[in-house]
Amino acid sequence: MPSSQEKIEQAADLLWQAAKSGRPCDPIRSLLVEGDVQAAYAVQEINSKRNLAEGRRLVGRKIGLTSPAVQQQLGVDQPDYGLLFADMAALDGVEIPFSRFIQPKVEAEVAFVLGRDLDHEQVTLADVIRAVDYVLPAIEIVDSRIKDWDIRLQDTIADNASSGLYVLGGDIKRLTDVDLQRCGMVMESAGEPVSTGAGAACLGNPLNATVWLAAVMARAGRPLKSGDTVLSGALGPMATVKPGEVFEARINGLGSVRAVFAKE
Repeated sequence: MPSSQEKIEQAADLLWQAAKSGRPCDPIRSLLVEGDVQAAYAVQEINSKRNLAEGRRLVGRKIGLTSPAVQQQLGVDQPDYGLLFADMAALDGVEIPFSRFIQPKVEAEVAFVLGRDLDHEQVTLADVIRAVDYVLPAIEIVDSRIKDWDIRLQDTIADNASSGLYVLGGDIKRLTDVDLQRCGMVMESAGEPVSTGAGAACLGNPLNATVWLAAVMARAGRPLKSGDTVLSGALGPMATVKPGEVFEARINGLGSVRAVFAKE
């Protein structure tokens, strides 16, 4: 019978092969002890090291599961995280090949770019406020290497928090320029709203989510550094993407950002 470590490695291999081939795999949760979050992060870490060994550059982190409703649905009491690499950054308004994805969805978020390191575990809100250099609107393009988005908590953690690409808007703001708790968000496609929300949907404030992330990453040995980008979590529901669609997210006080998908 395979050991727990062998099953973790098997799960990592399945996700790695799905990412390389563009063919999704079955859920990997059956390979892990039910509820073992650390095993799921161990799967993520194996593939993170593979990506770094291939020369991909780590440029930030993404936070998922910031919505209390989603946490309740998955039976968890905290968010999760994934790694952002430089080749995951798409440009605002520039066409993105649809072939880069398996089954993409989009969500609007607040992004932070750090100007200071956050490398200790006992991080406070004041630490995060001092560390944030500027704030941007963002669209995260989430994706899943698992068939039909048939995921539970362990699946999404293992799959780098279901990450895909992300797009940052170019209108730089300081923290003092925007009310991150009350800022409203509307994301539209072809003039029709596909998602609405506000900063309060992200653990009460996107800064709260970043406090959590900074402490967790310091404990994990991958602390947040100056220059890192943080995608702080969705402000509203995800929307499914079809080839040729254009999504524009507007966040009050932050401006707008567009994700443009090529036709197949």
